[in-house]
Amino acid sequence: MLDIKLIRNQTDYVKTRLADRGTSYDADIDAVLQRDDARRALIFDNEQLKARQNEASRQIPAMKKAGQPVDALMAQMAELSAKIKEDDAKLAVLDAEITDLLARIPNLPDASVPVGANSDDNVEVRRWGQPRSFSFEPKPHWDIGRDLGILDPESAAKVTGARFHFYRGLGARLERAVINFYLNTHTSRGYTEVFPPFMVNKDSMFGTGQLPKFAEDMFKLEGLDYYLIPTAEVPVTNYHRESIVDGSALPFKYCAYSACFRAEAGSAGRDTRGLIRQHQFNKVELVKFAHPDDSFQQLESLTADAEYVLQQLGLPHRTVVLCTGDMGFGSAKTYDIEVWLPSYNRYAEISSCSNMTDFQARRANIRFKNTPKDKAQFVHTLNGSGVAVGRTVAAILENYQNEDGSVTVPEALRPYMGCDVIR
Repeated sequence: MLDIKLIRNQTDYVKTRLADRGTSYDADIDAVLQRDDARRALIFDNEQLKARQNEASRQIPAMKKAGQPVDALMAQMAELSAKIKEDDAKLAVLDAEITDLLARIPNLPDASVPVGANSDDNVEVRRWGQPRSFSFEPKPHWDIGRDLGILDPESAAKVTGARFHFYRGLGARLERAVINFYLNTHTSRGYTEVFPPFMVNKDSMFGTGQLPKFAEDMFKLEGLDYYLIPTAEVPVTNYHRESIVDGSALPFKYCAYSACFRAEAGSAGRDTRGLIRQHQFNKVELVKFAHPDDSFQQLESLTADAEYVLQQLGLPHRTVVLCTGDMGFGSAKTYDIEVWLPSYNRYAEISSCSNMTDFQARRANIRFKNTPKDKAQFVHTLNGSGVAVGRTVAAILENYQNEDGSVTVPEALRPYMGCDVIR
């Protein structure tokens, strides 16, 4: 969440930057400031009452020793105590209201982010590879998977429902190969692998910004305070929740495989076929904890790490910087990496890499000190898909398909697959 001191000291700037996202948050900012004014006034009055209470507490023993009556002062003490208790309760309500308001206000876009309304205003920054020219009519990955007997959404729909898949045979091996290839590549480049829980509690979902704003997008376990994770970003970022870490050791670099679960609320009719938009999918996530002074440089290197695995697979892709109107709730700057899909005849998102600055760290209370005597500061958190596995499989099937219906296995995956071709 945003720093309330920033909101108070640079109100117009905060309102302007938030308006660049395409929605006015002026009423929310004004409501925060109004409650903060009331809170500050109440704290001042409360401190005055407590000072009077402390003074009376010092007077009573001396008065008793001198044989002076203390009944009136004791009555005043009782009144002060009751008023202090009442004010403390009001403060608790105001604190909760301020927290709830701040929790619904997004992060400020960084100054380097282009201003725009939607994805049409995103800016391409680079491309890698050339889309393949086919001498035959290429098939979409769902048809390739069906014809090879390696993808079975029909059985998954019977067992679970729409937007789930069974992988079979070499399809299952290909999914597993991609996961292992990604993990091995990232760990060889300085990331520490973690294998996180696939369920988290409400505090963790709040810490990374999924709650309260995006509750409808989550799968919650009925009767329990657990949520299925939408991405490994949630448990891995919360790994350091309520902690003060060693600032001299920053950045911390983690990679994690997990299954991901998303209700996809509001996406009816979009990408209903194939592996692009599933309720359950696999992903390798990259998470960094960085010093505020170099977090944007860390974003560049994290994005390059996600691009690197696609380059090793020979998959053409492009990288775009999202405009203010297309950014995620908690992000200060985001790069999307989009892979070429012949069936779409366009690039489709396969990774999103974001610098959250101190937005998540404030919610999750993740701080750092360079030395024990230093004042604790909030870290900057970053995350990115490194990358989405199902979409990688879809891209491999489409870009490496052959006229006879087979699919050539990318060279980097052959040690994991044990074969050169899927037939």
